[in-house]
Amino acid sequence: MSIVVTGATGHLGRHVVEQLLEKVPAERITAVVRDKERAAGLAARGVRLAVADYNAPETFDGLFSAGDRVLLISGNEFDKGRVRQHEVVIDAARAAGVALLAYTSAPGSLRAALADDHRATEEVLLASGLPYSLLRNGWYHENYTENLAPVLEHGAVVQAAGDGRISSASRADYAAAAVAVLTGEGHENTTYELGGDVAWGFAEYAAELSRRTGREIVYNPVSVDALTGILTGAGLPAPLAAILAGVDASIEKGELAVSSGDLSRLTGRPTTPLADAVAAALKD
Repeated sequence: MSIVVTGATGHLGRHVVEQLLEKVPAERITAVVRDKERAAGLAARGVRLAVADYNAPETFDGLFSAGDRVLLISGNEFDKGRVRQHEVVIDAARAAGVALLAYTSAPGSLRAALADDHRATEEVLLASGLPYSLLRNGWYHENYTENLAPVLEHGAVVQAAGDGRISSASRADYAAAAVAVLTGEGHENTTYELGGDVAWGFAEYAAELSRRTGREIVYNPVSVDALTGILTGAGLPAPLAAILAGVDASIEKGELAVSSGDLSRLTGRPTTPLADAVAAALKD
């Protein structure tokens, strides 16, 4: 029996594998990757590698074994039919008779277009009859802290979220929740609404950046259309810009404020404060 992690060299997947290595022997972990070279470090530590691609169903043939616990990390190729990509993994897992398939979804409260593929994937997973765990991940701190260059250059946080609040957490927090489900018991047919312990707004985020940098950083709220234009002007494809701006509209409505407490309960510790994520980003 293996614990199998798809997208294992991605931002979230790497955290999951690293944390799994602290809990189970390396030979029990299978990292599903597209490029073996990018995972050479994991192989050197004894992790089994499996090369597969969501866009090539045949590469998943025989990849899973009966009794495996699988983490399906959602794809990020918005233009390639993510639901069908995810269905490839679900079909292969069902054929193999895996013991549990956990899927990184989106909060149930999120109504933005970003959530559509997640809801559709959940429907496919539930219809499959597989034992499942829906890990409905909220927003990541890193969605903002990894993109500080324009904020610092212009001295402004520009978003279309009004006074909306977000209960974000770090990738490491969400990875810890996935590891708890993959290594624990009693998580079959569960749904977890995951988010940070403390919700925050963009005015607070700008204030924290000001405090940490010693410079005045302001929050400049704009309309959804204006943000879409800014994002396309920065080089994002128009469909992706519209999706991201739509998330801001959802933030303003409170759709990314998750108050369940599931994340800290699963991990057994408080979630990472936004201030810590800002401090770490500014050190890099």
